[in-house]
Amino acid sequence: MAGFRIERVAPCSPDAAWQRLVCWEAHSARVPLTAITVTTPPPTHEGTTFVARTGLGPLAFDDEMRVVRWEPPGASGDVTAVGRCRIEKRGRVVGGWSEIEVAPRAGGCRVVWSGEVRPRGVPGTLRPVVAWSARWLYGRIVDGLLGR
Repeated sequence: MAGFRIERVAPCSPDAAWQRLVCWEAHSARVPLTAITVTTPPPTHEGTTFVARTGLGPLAFDDEMRVVRWEPPGASGDVTAVGRCRIEKRGRVVGGWSEIEVAPRAGGCRVVWSGEVRPRGVPGTLRPVVAWSARWLYGRIVDGLLGR
């Protein structure tokens, strides 16, 4: 298990940041050799599933994911409410989870993306490398989606 945490401040509204971060198909442009397909009807909600297929031809694997928590920012009517989304990774190659939090702040919003990645068959001694790679990859995704 390799944990990671990324924090960013963005000049956009929490709702705008949320819409960018949870557009699952848009993540494909930020992750090399990956295509994401949402496998449930829109809109995204608790129970939405999607698959990230990574690789080339026969050297590819599917990373299956499911939204298990879905609370968009301000959904309760409180514009100061933090948005939260939790995703569980259920693939045969990669397990773990991710959480996205979007909170209002003066002049924009604060985004925290945290999680744990468990690549199957990777020894625990490589946990620091996996954690560093996850921080780099998810940081690239968040920065790209937020237009940083």
